[in-house]
Amino acid sequence: MIRSRYDGPVSGPIALAIFGIVGGLILLGRGLGGYRRANLISDVAGATISAIAVGENRVSGTIEPAELTLVSPLQSETCVYYRASVVVEGDRSQSRVFQDERAVGFRVRDASGMLRVFPRGATFDVPDQLDARSGIMGDEPVGLRLRSGPATAMAEEDRAAQVADLLTVHVPGAPLDGSDGSPALQPAGGLFGASALGGGRRHYREARLAVGDQVTLVGMVLPFDQLDDPDGSDAMDGGLDPMGSDPEIAADLAEAQASGTLAASPEAAWGNAAIPGFGIGHPTRTPTLDPAATRPALATAAEAARAQRTFDILPGTLVLASQPQQRLLVTAGTPALATQRADDRFIVGLLGAGLSIASAIALAWLISSGPGL
Repeated sequence: MIRSRYDGPVSGPIALAIFGIVGGLILLGRGLGGYRRANLISDVAGATISAIAVGENRVSGTIEPAELTLVSPLQSETCVYYRASVVVEGDRSQSRVFQDERAVGFRVRDASGMLRVFPRGATFDVPDQLDARSGIMGDEPVGLRLRSGPATAMAEEDRAAQVADLLTVHVPGAPLDGSDGSPALQPAGGLFGASALGGGRRHYREARLAVGDQVTLVGMVLPFDQLDDPDGSDAMDGGLDPMGSDPEIAADLAEAQASGTLAASPEAAWGNAAIPGFGIGHPTRTPTLDPAATRPALATAAEAARAQRTFDILPGTLVLASQPQQRLLVTAGTPALATQRADDRFIVGLLGAGLSIASAIALAWLISSGPGL
């Protein structure tokens, strides 16, 4: 039997006091984080994009897509950021069977202009759009529509694909394990199905930032060519970072860089594949082909301009990204709304501090009273 300092049994009131101390400290920690976040948003002066300068800045505007968008795993919504989780809740325990968080590069626009955002290493403060549980009889919540295709999509889909999606009947609340014949959800890092879900109710949570949403960002503005890793900075997903995900690949890349055998440019490494539009048969410039090969038609001036606008970033273009001395903060809503959300978290943290103090006093009194309670 577990015993307290006074060598008596740990009673229900003592256990509740201990839980109160721990829970209050957790709330206090979150509250202090909200306090720091509110100060960061309010202390950094806001700037219009057209008048922005190199250094720490606060920018607010609406989200526009860059090259790619994401498809959220629990509601299949198009977005540029999502955080999703599924927790199975039993009678006395719970287990997290799915958790995923991803972001892709996007643009933010205000009334004066547009700025490109690179999310690698960013902190996201985004409230949940889905927070629901399955029913007692196992029925799924309204609004659940599990992703059945890839996690990414082109920002500008062709008209035929959009029409086909509109004409497709999507069944809400499909089983997670694909037992109805639909594809099972496959998050990065593995598959969870019926064996992983087990018994109990399922708690679904998903937060998103979608195209058109208002967003406030605090981070470093710098020229594009000063990014340490422009390609890796364009996505927040460890699986897209070969240097961080596979030590053998990292060693090979380091050896190639040291020996000088690593190609110096995409054109040298990929050849024709580096030409925008080459993969879809509309290259923006003439590729190098075998004389016997069929030559594709060059893209029109409008198609070439759109490809350049979408994929090419000039070296001196100012972008917003995380840096070692300043982590990018991305918060949903206007600066006032983001600050209010952080302040509310701080108030809850203060209440948590009060709970911890009261629980500590109660615990001290219970222990000093001895086993006579």
